[in-house]
Amino acid sequence: MAKIENHKYSIEEAFRECFYIVPDYQREYVWTDKEVQQLLDDINEQIDVGISREYFIGTVLVSPTAQKNHYEVIDGQQRLTTFFLLLCALKHLFRGEPQCQTISGLISTSYTSSEGEACTSLKLEPRYENAGEVMVKIVALDADPQVTRNGIQAAGIGSFGSLENLVNAYGTLYRHLKDNYDDKAKLKKYWGYLANNVVFIQISTDVSSALKIFETINERGVGLNSMDLLKNLLFTHVKADEFTRLKDEWKKITKPLEKEKEKPLRFLRYFLMANYKIENDRSDAVVREDEIYDWLTRKDNSKLCNYEEQPFEFVRKIIRNVDHYLHFAAGRGNDGKPSVEMDSLARLTGGAFSLHYMLLLAASTFPKALFDHFVRQLESFLFYYIFTKTPTKELERNFSIWADELRGIGAEADLNKQKLALNVFVGEHFQKNMTSKDAELTDALIRYSLHTMQRYRTHYFLSKLTQFVDMSYKGLKVSGPLSDYQGVEMEHILPDNPKEELKADFVATSPLANYDDYKNRLGNLTLLEKPINIVASNDFFVKKKLEYAKSSYYLTRSIAGLNTVGNDSSINRINSKLAAFENWTARSIDRRQGILITLSKEIWKTSEVEVG
Repeated sequence: MAKIENHKYSIEEAFRECFYIVPDYQREYVWTDKEVQQLLDDINEQIDVGISREYFIGTVLVSPTAQKNHYEVIDGQQRLTTFFLLLCALKHLFRGEPQCQTISGLISTSYTSSEGEACTSLKLEPRYENAGEVMVKIVALDADPQVTRNGIQAAGIGSFGSLENLVNAYGTLYRHLKDNYDDKAKLKKYWGYLANNVVFIQISTDVSSALKIFETINERGVGLNSMDLLKNLLFTHVKADEFTRLKDEWKKITKPLEKEKEKPLRFLRYFLMANYKIENDRSDAVVREDEIYDWLTRKDNSKLCNYEEQPFEFVRKIIRNVDHYLHFAAGRGNDGKPSVEMDSLARLTGGAFSLHYMLLLAASTFPKALFDHFVRQLESFLFYYIFTKTPTKELERNFSIWADELRGIGAEADLNKQKLALNVFVGEHFQKNMTSKDAELTDALIRYSLHTMQRYRTHYFLSKLTQFVDMSYKGLKVSGPLSDYQGVEMEHILPDNPKEELKADFVATSPLANYDDYKNRLGNLTLLEKPINIVASNDFFVKKKLEYAKSSYYLTRSIAGLNTVGNDSSINRINSKLAAFENWTARSIDRRQGILITLSKEIWKTSEVEVG
């Protein structure tokens, strides 16, 4: 029988003692921003609870190679790759500090081969496609995401499936650290927790045995979590002849979540905070994943949920919330049908932000028109928070408390009273917070560039701006789906890959401006149909604007020239907020950035629902 060893490792111990090889038969790095952000959020949640607590991230299955301490990764490469990229981001942010040298040794190190040769190797080496080259380049550049992306492009590394995933993950990890741990003391605390308290079990055996273990783990699952314990708890409150019925009902909860790859415990905690008033010893109105079962079994909470007296009604309530939860995640409304409002909100939040599901679940009983209005207000509120990169910690407690108010509004039988109450809610919670963050948002947008946030959010930003201008141009009041703007490309007006003479011309006209900075500024970006973009290419502005004039999007056409119709037409009104440009300099980009910022304040704002 093959020898099977297991060892509990912290992140620092694992990357200090082991070299991980991702063999070419493994699938590529497939984690998107959603999975990366969920991992980061989970770690943050554990840090908030207490720095002495361990956070167990599961098992990693490996097979030893002929080289001592070198292991092929059978299962766990998505997590290991993400942590390796996180170490790279931490190393850069700790430059000049003692921690930088420590982390550097966890990223790459020298060792003596079995032949006695001195070797230097990365502690994680992916061998599929050109992933190894990308990793080497990320480590060598030791830079911020924008410089890293530019360096990888300049290196001419061949494109492959997960190239964008790897680069995007590094950017997400780096920005998370910059936005949430903005001074060295905070960053040191984070690193201390990550290094010592984030742990996993490493199971090591030969390849064939490892693959069999992997198959068994995935078939049977491991351990019991709060979801399993809750199911078992409910079984104690039904009769034996009802077991099959309860089992079948429970599948209506777990199967849909599994199918859509949604984390059951994340859903369950949002369900509790959305549907019940949360009280705990911390007085923060929050239930954490590892507290769910203990919270449910408290005597006062069991009465609140009433699962002892009516277990099937409690399960049906969870099922209804699962349906809403998955509809919301798919951009559908509280009626389960495609929703322009929910689709737009989903494009803003992406997979990286999910706290708002608490509020959506709490408001799911609203009449459809009122729910849609609420979603529009929520989108404006979240735009302010996401684009100012406000840490989500301050939102979680508020959302749990606000959910109590929304349930009260939903329970109101009189529609006009519902509307009045919702207007008060939006004014007190959304508008006041947006007003307090207005200057912060303006400052963030003045500095906004292509790599400030995830690319999908920049595309969302430009799509909303473009849609708003198109609606204003046509005199429309009701917006259509943002999907109308998703099949087009983000165009660099000042080319991303310029000819030398074009770059020299820009430097001559804008001597104090950095070309690579200005080419990625928000003011230099616009949406453009692919066929037109191909023709516009990397040419001088005087030629490119002739192509912009052919675009169906007025925000893009206006760069080349403004149409004038009548005296007080919708076209002239939107023209007063736009500008055409004769040439394209740093000053032009700054001016257009200011125009887009002004427009954004007209788009992401709250409004009252009409009463009566």
